[in-house]
Amino acid sequence: MSFIVSRSAIFRFGMWAACLVGALAGGLLSILISWWWLWLAIPAVGLSVVGLVDYLQPHHSIRRIYPVVGRLRWTAEATRPKVRQYFMESDTDGTPFSTEQRADVYIRAKGGAGTASFGTQLDAYAPGYEWFRHSIYPKPAAQGQHRVRIGEASGAVPYDMALMNVSAMSFGSLSGPAITALNEGARRGGFAHDTGEGAVSPYHLQGGDLVWEIGTAYFGCRTADGGFNPDRFAELCRQTDAIKLISIKLSQGAKPGLGGVLPGEKVTQEIADTRGVPVGQTVVSPGYHSAFDGPKGLVDFVVRLRELSGNLPTGFKLCVGERAQFLAVLRAMIAADAYPDFIIVDGSEGGTGAAPLEFEDHAGTPLDDGLTTVHRALVGAGLRDRIKVGASGKVASGFDIARRLAQGADYTNSARTMMFALGCIQARECHTNKCPSGVTSNNPMVTRGLDVEDKAQRVCAYQHSTIANFNTILGVLGHDSCRQIRPDQFVRRISQTEELRYDQLWPELPEGSLLDGSAPEDWMRDWRAAGKIST
Repeated sequence: MSFIVSRSAIFRFGMWAACLVGALAGGLLSILISWWWLWLAIPAVGLSVVGLVDYLQPHHSIRRIYPVVGRLRWTAEATRPKVRQYFMESDTDGTPFSTEQRADVYIRAKGGAGTASFGTQLDAYAPGYEWFRHSIYPKPAAQGQHRVRIGEASGAVPYDMALMNVSAMSFGSLSGPAITALNEGARRGGFAHDTGEGAVSPYHLQGGDLVWEIGTAYFGCRTADGGFNPDRFAELCRQTDAIKLISIKLSQGAKPGLGGVLPGEKVTQEIADTRGVPVGQTVVSPGYHSAFDGPKGLVDFVVRLRELSGNLPTGFKLCVGERAQFLAVLRAMIAADAYPDFIIVDGSEGGTGAAPLEFEDHAGTPLDDGLTTVHRALVGAGLRDRIKVGASGKVASGFDIARRLAQGADYTNSARTMMFALGCIQARECHTNKCPSGVTSNNPMVTRGLDVEDKAQRVCAYQHSTIANFNTILGVLGHDSCRQIRPDQFVRRISQTEELRYDQLWPELPEGSLLDGSAPEDWMRDWRAAGKIST
């Protein structure tokens, strides 16, 4: 094989050649002069071998064409997100949470005030900027947690839900110490902890109140072939009084319409026992429920789980898709005269769950629109007073809670900001088992760095600080109760010279207008279409 000495060849093979020369020179000098020259020879020999492997392997063109030096591409790709996050992003540019938002959570979790000075860093004239219209006659800030009673309308055992709770994150997706700290933090703070679809693990049983999420794989209450096991479900509900509510997961914002895959190598004995699956076998969560089908089936399943659980408040979670399909569920409720106690609305912005990029970026309805759709539909169907609505997605501050309540929620759930309180640094490696902070890793060498006692206190402190700031906002709005918040008090900038109030962006339907036909025609069109699919 002949090599043409050119600038291209020097660039391609120069590093490899330099390693070979260094290996040779270091070896000779260590023999002739001093063994200290081995410090040059040994790494040079190693890099020479790397270059030979690169040149001979057939899978990566860059490494084959540029031995040794081509590997810098992978190094650059791996370090780019970190370099950008820590050295290049402004305080407000980072996504999904900016540096300023993350820093605020960290400070509040550690007991700090979370205050800033010298004015906002946000552009108050940019489209999308939001604010609330304060009262010139403010009220004193309320004290403590606000509570939303769930289950009273159906006669279920009522539960008083806090305004901010831990959203659905499964054991397996999060490490055992992380789940333990979240549950202990919820216990100390007096708020609820959603289990996620990975079942109730021993780490969830630290005394915190649980929302048991039942997903499509029925983990924790499944038959050998993956179906729903009513006896196992009822047994677990009887075994622990920590379970306060039951939530049926129809879809989640990260991957609406998709299930999940838990690789066999991750199914340890502990996870197998928790989820009710065989050790070491890959487990597939379907994208649909096998225990029911269609709107009527969903309503019947809600009633069935409420009865099996010992009359616990029962509802469902979804990321809104076709509006007519959601309206069909409401029609099925009315026809059966049976209603869920709550509906949790997740946004398509995604969360901790991993999903194909097409789904992360384009599937489902964003939370602003999904939440307002559910709220307005319930009002139009005359059901709003019977069913409580939770909002799950990107709740980081007191303002976020207030704006979700203005959009129609009764309470909120938060996942990623609770992870920040645990020490998450937004490395975005949750699905790789390489989480550097131990929050989503199952590697014991990493998770040992997560001190449960310290992190539990931070979770509690963060939630309490956020609620305290919400209470201040409530008083500044001129209210004594969170139920007094109105959509006309919140404004979004549309352009540099235009803004719209929430009640203008999402006009509320008149009470019962879907039933008497007085709702706007686009709503009535979907309501009529829903009648064809509500059984």
